[in-house]
Amino acid sequence: MTEKFDLLDKEAASGVSRRSFLQAVGIGSSAGVMLGAMGAIGLAPTAAAHGNGPGGLAHKQDWRWRPPTKGDFHAKGKDNKKHVVVIGAGPAGLCSAYELQKAGYKVTVLEARHRPGGRTLTVRPGDKETDIDGVTQVAKWDDGIYMNCGAGRVAQWMVTMDYYRELGVPYEVMTNANAEAYLYNENRGSTPGNPTKYRTAKADFYGTVGELLTYATDQGSLDAKLTEEDKVNLKAFLSSVGTLRDGVYWDAPSHANRGYAEYPTAWNFAETELPPTRPTMSETLATRFGNYFQFENNWEQAMLMFQPVGGMDTTYQYFVRAIGQQNVFFNSPVTGVENTSKGVKVTYKDKNSKSYQISADFAVVASPAHIARGFANNWGTDIDTGLGEFSKGSAAGKIGLQYKSRWWETDHNIYGGITETDMDLQHIWYPSYGYGRKKGLIVGYYNTGNAASTYGALTPKDRETRAVAQGVKIHGEKYRTELERSFSIAWHKVPYIEGAWAYPNQSSTYFQKLQEGAGNVFFAGDWMSEVSAWQHGAFWAARYAVQALHEKALATA
Repeated sequence: MTEKFDLLDKEAASGVSRRSFLQAVGIGSSAGVMLGAMGAIGLAPTAAAHGNGPGGLAHKQDWRWRPPTKGDFHAKGKDNKKHVVVIGAGPAGLCSAYELQKAGYKVTVLEARHRPGGRTLTVRPGDKETDIDGVTQVAKWDDGIYMNCGAGRVAQWMVTMDYYRELGVPYEVMTNANAEAYLYNENRGSTPGNPTKYRTAKADFYGTVGELLTYATDQGSLDAKLTEEDKVNLKAFLSSVGTLRDGVYWDAPSHANRGYAEYPTAWNFAETELPPTRPTMSETLATRFGNYFQFENNWEQAMLMFQPVGGMDTTYQYFVRAIGQQNVFFNSPVTGVENTSKGVKVTYKDKNSKSYQISADFAVVASPAHIARGFANNWGTDIDTGLGEFSKGSAAGKIGLQYKSRWWETDHNIYGGITETDMDLQHIWYPSYGYGRKKGLIVGYYNTGNAASTYGALTPKDRETRAVAQGVKIHGEKYRTELERSFSIAWHKVPYIEGAWAYPNQSSTYFQKLQEGAGNVFFAGDWMSEVSAWQHGAFWAARYAVQALHEKALATA
């Protein structure tokens, strides 16, 4: 991820190679002189090389990330002695601190909560969380079981993967889509005990739509759009993807794509077909199961997806280790961030509510916008208005259900993946780790919006009762009888976070002010990114903030 400069032996006009020149300069010289010389001949980035970055964010869409380096200051004949206070030890805050520290900045990270990661929270055995209402839960999982309460997946194109590699975070495949999982739209005809396999719904939808398009093609309805060769090619595609025979779905000799009630054995290949009752086109379309299929192709969600081994917030333990535990202060809520004539002044409290102040050159505010807005500050009305454009954060919640057996694997052949529903539990997630173990944990709901607010208003036990009652409709009584314990999270009730994600109004002049920063204060977070609700967005927002801060530091060095 970090740029590497290829030190090739290219002859200078004098006949002395750049490498030999640097070796000569390096003899008896400091590293600063060495790096300064590198900058002078183009082998290390100079201050000028960082122009047109996020400091003047009109250029942001054309900007490419160049990590700041110690050589940038050395090229100016100076050492980097700048101190940056980072507020928040979530993805954006730790990424900011990490990149700045690599460039030689002194960093101090202040985190209000007792652990790193922000909304990238993994609850493991013995972990405790107390919400803003004073309700405390302790995770009583068995060893090796964990619950990702927030972020739970990473697409393979995301910059998050780069940080896994750079930091050495072990990762594994997260099964996002699974043909053996279920669909259950209670308001569209699904009945208790009769969920529909994802593969069955997909086969029926593709067959139905394929049949309709074949009919339209044969009737000449598409003559204005298709040549005769186009029609032949289209019908061949539809026959394949929709399992058609002579353009008709249900006349095909086999409907294996729908799955079986009982799968074939080695010696008796006589598989048991699913109930032969043919749904009409209207019945198939009425289920609206097809609305879930785009999820497989969605640019954020398409396979493959990944997760760190051992829990999503493992990444932030690696960040803290790289930054240095001594530079990260937990249980240290910030109460004020102000610009001064010499830089910034940050006020915070310790776990005993004793107040402290830190004077530094710069600050990066990586807490949620609505939390930052509550700091004592002198940012001015434009910044305050910009922060105020973000809602307090949408509601989102999850519940982890630990079971005494992995019945979803043994009874339903479901190994990872997600069951989609129109009930207020919305989604059920099956674990993508621990295959073959005796016990396991299902995320019994992952819901947002009004549904999350409804569950969040309940006691933890009542959340469990409500979620299990709905899950039984899909999985039967084992969903209740095999249950051992639960743990739930309502993000709008988590102290110092108090919400899920929020999206920026990118056309707002106030948001553009936030991008530029306020004096020596800069802002970062997934909410400062168009890819909000993802670690990827938080990391890129951190990079923008780091670049803007670094340009200002170079300009004033």
